[in-house]
Amino acid sequence: MRAMVFESVGQPLRLATLDPPKPSTGQVLIRVRACAVCRTDLHVRDGELPHPKLPLVLGHEIVGIVEAVGDGITRLGAGDRVGVPWLGWTCGTCRFCRDGQENLCDRAKFTGYTLDGGYADYTVADERFCFRIPEEFSDIQAAPLLCAGLIGYRSLRAAGERERLGLYGFGAAAHIIAQVATHQGRRIFAFTKPGDTAGQAFARTLGAAWAGDASESAPEPLDAAIIFAPVGELVPIALQAVVKGGIVVCAGIHMSDLPSMPYAHLWGERSIRSVANLTRRDGEEFFAIAPRIPVRTHAQPYPLEEANRALDDLHGGRVRGAAVLIVDEGRAGGARR
Repeated sequence: MRAMVFESVGQPLRLATLDPPKPSTGQVLIRVRACAVCRTDLHVRDGELPHPKLPLVLGHEIVGIVEAVGDGITRLGAGDRVGVPWLGWTCGTCRFCRDGQENLCDRAKFTGYTLDGGYADYTVADERFCFRIPEEFSDIQAAPLLCAGLIGYRSLRAAGERERLGLYGFGAAAHIIAQVATHQGRRIFAFTKPGDTAGQAFARTLGAAWAGDASESAPEPLDAAIIFAPVGELVPIALQAVVKGGIVVCAGIHMSDLPSMPYAHLWGERSIRSVANLTRRDGEEFFAIAPRIPVRTHAQPYPLEEANRALDDLHGGRVRGAAVLIVDEGRAGGARR
């Protein structure tokens, strides 16, 4: 099979020919149709997330078809269309797993980081952590939902039922969750990089009540903010933008260091919280509501062999919506099952 292999921090991925993996007990073999490119992939490539499996096949927003199953499979079968997210395995026995917080499991394994992912023709995945993809979504449309959508949804839940919501960094996750939030009757205020007028216009097409630079003030106070950009300097800015009792949610798995700031920014029972990974419950809830909204993902397609260009475009801010690798060119474009 073809695979784009990550071998060394800061180096381009290498196109390689590998033997397809074989599913072990509890796993399914998936022919990949599409795999979205996430900012977390950049953090792995650039060494900002330590100790990845090496060599590694990146990619954790995978949509594909089950081709074979290992022993002990009870829920999925050949021909099923499934999605594979970032959280790829948990122990199921620690206190976090028992308490419904499997996203915090200390022994967790992650797709495209400690497990091989979807920048390849085939991958294997734990059946327990595969989601059935609603038929309303094509493969390309569905792929960004597996992380940008799920992490965005978990972040939105963490923000509570607050009406005036600021989104800092209007990329793949924000463009999905803005649609969910406006469907819920919230008002969205989108903050982009300075000078990104195209990004601001894009946010307004998705229902944002206002869009401007992250350095600007919204026209009215916010009740909550979600920071999708991995920029620690945005935390005190967002804290100053929210009302007393407001919350700032940091959605990324990686963020630059938070700067020193006056206690007054936090005072007034404002709070900061992070969102770590996702749970299967997040996926079940999100894939139940996404078709009803309906969520529409804006995907910029790339052939599998151009994964490096997709990563560079994402790093350079040249992707509007989400970058998606087309792995099975004959089927991914409009396939629904």
